[in-house]
Amino acid sequence: MSTPETSRGRLAVLKTYKLYVGGKFPRSESGRVYEVTDGKGQWLANAPLASRKDARDAVVAARKAFGGWSGATAYNRGQILYRIAEMLEGRREQFAAEVAAAEGLTKAKAQAATDAAIDRWVWYAGWSDKLAQVVGGANPVAGPYFNLSTPEPTGVVAVLAPQRSSLLGLVSVLAPVLVSGNTAVLVTSRTAPLPALSLAEVLATSDLPGGVVNVLSGDTAELARPLAAHQDVNAIDLAGADGDLAAELEAAAAENLKRVLRPSPGTADWTATPGLDRLSAFLETKTVWHPIGA
Repeated sequence: MSTPETSRGRLAVLKTYKLYVGGKFPRSESGRVYEVTDGKGQWLANAPLASRKDARDAVVAARKAFGGWSGATAYNRGQILYRIAEMLEGRREQFAAEVAAAEGLTKAKAQAATDAAIDRWVWYAGWSDKLAQVVGGANPVAGPYFNLSTPEPTGVVAVLAPQRSSLLGLVSVLAPVLVSGNTAVLVTSRTAPLPALSLAEVLATSDLPGGVVNVLSGDTAELARPLAAHQDVNAIDLAGADGDLAAELEAAAAENLKRVLRPSPGTADWTATPGLDRLSAFLETKTVWHPIGA
């Protein structure tokens, strides 16, 4: 492995990528790393190879953060998420370069994908204080009662990021989980984890409380299996799992009746305008009866 040099002949300072768990940046407890390469097989970085223990630690952190995040006002969550978009915009060139290397795109196409990812984050942030009005409502009942249905977050959601869309796909699965007050354990793309690991740095320096998002890089199957079987994980998004693995994880998730979002094979077009499907996928509906008092 050659060491990059700068134009002035000095040795470049290589970046050490780490996991993001509970608002901190630990190395994997196993001490393992793996090589990340670009589309031409050229070495880009060493990424941490997270273990099952790291996955369990991430669930603990996500559960601890759930009460505060779900209890925040929808307006406050929206402001925090919008702040993340501002910071993504400020690091636009860095993310475009990482996307270009990860996906083998030209500079122009990588910048377009990065801009689309930032715009999508803004779009989801704007739904935070509007979602309840769209998916909730007052129900007509026969009797002197108000009957109101309101959405509530499911809890801790394991999110398997898409394997090929390193930033736009990542944002498309992570942002809707957070908008409604869920917390997340994110498993990055196996081959293109660097944009997700850099996103963790943005999250850490934003107003997002530690533990709301936890980022693990490594082997998707190795991390997804304990998450699917974990009794304190309430839901799982299988966007980054192939057919055989997805079926295995879906069966494991049935042990504690997890919500499972399993996209149909070949239907993921991350460039398409998103609807409300992912926003409503990890919601529970609470219905309240209240006497009118007439």
